[in-house]
Amino acid sequence: MKQAFNPKNKDLLININGELYHRDVAGISPFDSAVQGGDAVWEGLRLYQGRIFKLIPHLDRLRASALAMAFAEIPSHEAIINEISKTLHVNDMTDGVHIRLTLTRGVKYTSGMDIRLNNQGPTLIVLAEHKPPVYDKSGIRLITSGIRRIPPDCVDQNIHSCNLINSILAKIQANAAGVDDALMLDYQGYVAETNATHVFIVDGGLVMTSDTGSCPEGITRSAVLEICESNGIPYAIKDISLSEVYRADEMFCTGTMGELAPVIELDGRTIGAGQAGEMTARLSRLFRERTRREGYQILETVTS
Repeated sequence: MKQAFNPKNKDLLININGELYHRDVAGISPFDSAVQGGDAVWEGLRLYQGRIFKLIPHLDRLRASALAMAFAEIPSHEAIINEISKTLHVNDMTDGVHIRLTLTRGVKYTSGMDIRLNNQGPTLIVLAEHKPPVYDKSGIRLITSGIRRIPPDCVDQNIHSCNLINSILAKIQANAAGVDDALMLDYQGYVAETNATHVFIVDGGLVMTSDTGSCPEGITRSAVLEICESNGIPYAIKDISLSEVYRADEMFCTGTMGELAPVIELDGRTIGAGQAGEMTARLSRLFRERTRREGYQILETVTS
């Protein structure tokens, strides 16, 4: 699945360290740490009717990742929120927007890996696009990638960094196979996540997802678990094998960019009935209800 270009994004203004640039001229220095080594952290945010769902948890995760990577300076939540608000206002955005928030270690005075070469503050990039959920809600198809998700003793996946080569390699395999995304396993052979989203299966009414040993602590994943808890839906966080996935009643994936999307095929094998199941539909409805009433009001009240 390749995302089509949205013409509404033709003249976007991009926010880089508080300055606004047309998308065609926006750029960062070749000495920036993100260019030098993917030395940056990021978050994906979604705007619903003037509110950003789970904004503070996203900013908390951004800060936690930057702390884990020993960033010398990290902007406050207030400072970041002000730049997000500015970007949304100048682009006249109120709904149906995805925001890619990136914080790099900043510019180096000469190229190199050593973080002591950074003598300026961090670079904050706010990229807001008109972008509805990207996955087909009628169902997506996956393969199991031969690329394994990295264990925490190599690179802790709970550091939400911009070094995404592990996921990109898996996505290349999915593209070559003509499917939407790739399911990635950990080094024990259990399900970690896809190259871009967290994974849930449903079996006998029990909603299950893998732990976060080899994948990030997803914000949408956590929201789904909260929904299960508050609605009396049984759930479990456990090691999940491929055979459990193949024989599951339902499967779906979660993420800020795609919300909840049913998975109807894995490795050429139909999952469940080959369509969105009842539990997936129920959780999707409950998730939509939360996004309609919850979120950080970053813009003045917007009416539909």
